[in-house]
Amino acid sequence: MHKEARAASGGLHEEETRDKENAMNAAYLFVTGPLAWAAFLVFGLGLIGKLGYSLYMARSRDPEVLRYFSLKYALRSILNWLSPFRARSWRLQPDLTGITFIFHICLILVPVFLSAHIVLLEQKWGVSFWSLPDSVADVLTVVVILSCLYFAGRRALSPQLRFTSGLQDWLILGLVLLPFLTGFIAYHQLGGYQVVLILHIVCGEILLAAIPFTRLSHMFLGPLLRAHIGSEFGLIRRARDW
Repeated sequence: MHKEARAASGGLHEEETRDKENAMNAAYLFVTGPLAWAAFLVFGLGLIGKLGYSLYMARSRDPEVLRYFSLKYALRSILNWLSPFRARSWRLQPDLTGITFIFHICLILVPVFLSAHIVLLEQKWGVSFWSLPDSVADVLTVVVILSCLYFAGRRALSPQLRFTSGLQDWLILGLVLLPFLTGFIAYHQLGGYQVVLILHIVCGEILLAAIPFTRLSHMFLGPLLRAHIGSEFGLIRRARDW
């Protein structure tokens, strides 16, 4: 009787395990399939709409905005602002400048050149290219996490930043932090791997979809603004804007 009970219990346990595995596999296929396509669609359409609206508003406020556009001065402004400590405002806060530049470099390199992401791209869409060594990507991930904590601490401790910070500022910081934090946990298998991996993918897709509708859109609108300001300062005012 005891043997039969143990056998029945073991069979029930195996069935529950299979059900959990099937559920996890289904969830993984969903977040890497339909949900991923939805995130890219929201990102693409949202970005097109954001850029179109921004150009429309610029023309509405200044109908002559395109007449004094200069590619020379636009590129000059963008390149100088992309150079660490080149602009005066960068030099006034050297510690913040250094962390900000390193943070943005890691923020781009890790998602684009992470080997696991490239393997997934190759499996889904047949796209493959050079990837970072996992050990390097791991270090860069830690840099992003620590940078987010630095920005959060700075925002919480500075009276000026605390006064001007709204809910969206904290949400954006969390949106950026979570994909890297969950990715780090999943890579080192510090928790339930499958659950954390799915959570990591979902956080990344939420971040991607949120870009056009939050201040994260500055990664695309920023160069346009710098081009506008650089053209005005260089072509009209004959001065530097950095």
